[in-house]
Amino acid sequence: MEFAPRMSRFKPSPSQIASARVRDLVAEGHDIIKLTAGEPDFPTPDHAKAAAIACMDANEIRYTPINGLLEMREAARLKFKRDNNLDYGLDQIAVGAGTKQILFNCLMATVSEGDEAIVPAPYWASYPDMVQLAGGTPVIVDCVQNNQFKIRPEQLEEAITPNTKWLMFSSPSNPTGATYSKEEMKGLAEVLLAHPHVWILTDDVYEHLIYDNREFFTFAEIEPALYDRTMTCNGVSKAYSMTGWRLGFAGGPKEVIANMSKMQSQSTAGVSAVSQAAAAAALTGPQEFVRERTANLQHRRDMLFEKLNKAQGLKCDLPEGAMYIFCSCAGNIGKKTPNGKVIETDEDFTMYLLDSVGAAVVQGNAYGLSPYFRASFVAPEEDLLRGGDKIQEACAALQ
Repeated sequence: MEFAPRMSRFKPSPSQIASARVRDLVAEGHDIIKLTAGEPDFPTPDHAKAAAIACMDANEIRYTPINGLLEMREAARLKFKRDNNLDYGLDQIAVGAGTKQILFNCLMATVSEGDEAIVPAPYWASYPDMVQLAGGTPVIVDCVQNNQFKIRPEQLEEAITPNTKWLMFSSPSNPTGATYSKEEMKGLAEVLLAHPHVWILTDDVYEHLIYDNREFFTFAEIEPALYDRTMTCNGVSKAYSMTGWRLGFAGGPKEVIANMSKMQSQSTAGVSAVSQAAAAAALTGPQEFVRERTANLQHRRDMLFEKLNKAQGLKCDLPEGAMYIFCSCAGNIGKKTPNGKVIETDEDFTMYLLDSVGAAVVQGNAYGLSPYFRASFVAPEEDLLRGGDKIQEACAALQ
């Protein structure tokens, strides 16, 4: 069969490829330390699971409205007001099968051929591919380690053209954990205010995974003048450990929300009633456990960070949020493995770690910046310590 040309525009998820390779190696009996997944290892909250069971027991499991059940949209509206001081009407709330679908629907509903979307790099690997699938052009802006992997106002200004439709923005960031302060976001907002044709698509899914007593801010909150051209996206996967429930939501201008629902009506239709019941309970129920889990992740972050920064040829910045360390392996590029192979790229380096010591990480080129790798600290503490030791061992063996 001849496939559509659009299929050549994007690649499979690199983290999913890495995870699949790890699963295959484990199934073959290899001892692999998995530092690839962006998936919390905490259980789904009991009150969320109880709400899902109650939904099934009541047989409330039929088709759902495309834009989400009233209960779920009310929960999202409450969350935006409680956590972000944002007021949305029910017709300003979208509900989808994960934050990824929300982002995809938004781009598909708004981007035309010739439109551009600014994507700061390093980026979540799906961002540029989704822009291209929608017919647009991703404009990649390199955000270097010396600037904490953050886009600067002057970079944003330079990237904007008459064709710019969206700025795609995430704080905390996957893969770097970079988190923007209120002052940094206000600097970006000043640039955006001068270009009223540019809209902001914010991916806030790591909102609650923020460390060292930092505060979280989102664009529509810190600059009310941007409210009418900001789509604020979130979900329950990360903070509430509900990755498999596939529930994302957004708040934004009602005409955009309506067209996102129209797009969804011809793909997945309404989200599972069971997932919506669980997500609504998670958002409106007790929240203290989220802070406790974040404190636990901060401890694990510190453990892996200390190990990686002691490895020969590696240089890491302490991530301010999310669940990853984005580590430079530039000091090991050009070196030889014990088998005589030259490490030429970050992909070579990550394969060397996997093959030599069984440490699985994801290469930086998958996120638009090399030579780096992403290591997740959402793993048991013993795996973080053992993985860090193994990476030190592998780096020390390079010549």
